Amino acid sequence: KVGLGVDFGDAVDYVSNNTVGTTVMFAALHERRFAGRVVQASSMVVYGEGRYRCSDHGVVRPGPRLMESLDRGDFEPPCPVCGSPLVSEAVTEEAPTDPRNVYATTKLSQEHLGSAWSREHPGSVTSLRYHNVYGPRMPRNTPYAGVMSIFASALRDGHRPAVFEDGQQLRDFVHVRDVASANVAALVCQSPYDGALNVASGHQMSLLEAAQLLCGASGTGLAPEVVGGYRLGDVRHVIGDPSAAKRAIGFSAQVPPADAVVEFADAPLRNPAQG
Repeated sequence: KVGLGVDFGDAVDYVSNNTVGTTVMFAALHERRFAGRVVQASSMVVYGEGRYRCSDHGVVRPGPRLMESLDRGDFEPPCPVCGSPLVSEAVTEEAPTDPRNVYATTKLSQEHLGSAWSREHPGSVTSLRYHNVYGPRMPRNTPYAGVMSIFASALRDGHRPAVFEDGQQLRDFVHVRDVASANVAALVCQSPYDGALNVASGHQMSLLEAAQLLCGASGTGLAPEVVGGYRLGDVRHVIGDPSAAKRAIGFSAQVPPADAVVEFADAPLRNPAQG
């Protein structure tokens, strides 16, 4: 079960599908004495906020953004030491994990379950931390989808895509073709990799920029609307460092995000699965 969801009322569904479902899978592999490779879909949400640098204190780890700050429109997390502005940098797999919502918590639990299984068995578990995935056949008109699907669904319904905060949140958009290639690479590379890897394009893009590209390519004449506000559990900036995946499994993204976002404007969407 993916996406930020609606509110904490979704927690049981997320834990049942993601955490319990993954536990059932690893228990079945244990019973069958499976000794091969497992590749599971993790997510960049396990990081919480991405990597930040303070000009005075170097790399720092900001805590969750306060509601009173968000209500004032202060969206950027400050330095936790001195309160100064921070610069966002690409996050590596060595960064501490700090899930900020229920979905993120379940994704991290999947990684930990995989680690527990691999320690007791001769097989390996590669947890691929997908960054913002998009591409054909994303589900349409559902809060349980990636932001690109939400933007595209609005356009196809004749509405302006709504962009929260000030639209300057930075993400790393990675195309589904690259995600598929990463999964294959993890399965067939010469040496199995045990642990987590970013699956990212290595390019940053703001949410407003992504919405503008999508609108421009849609031919609708619509423009995104920056509506302010925020979603609890969202983080400000997360961009991925893809270098470890290249070293470990030989994967590097091949689809340029700016070109593929334009292509996505005409891509088919599907109806969401019914639970």
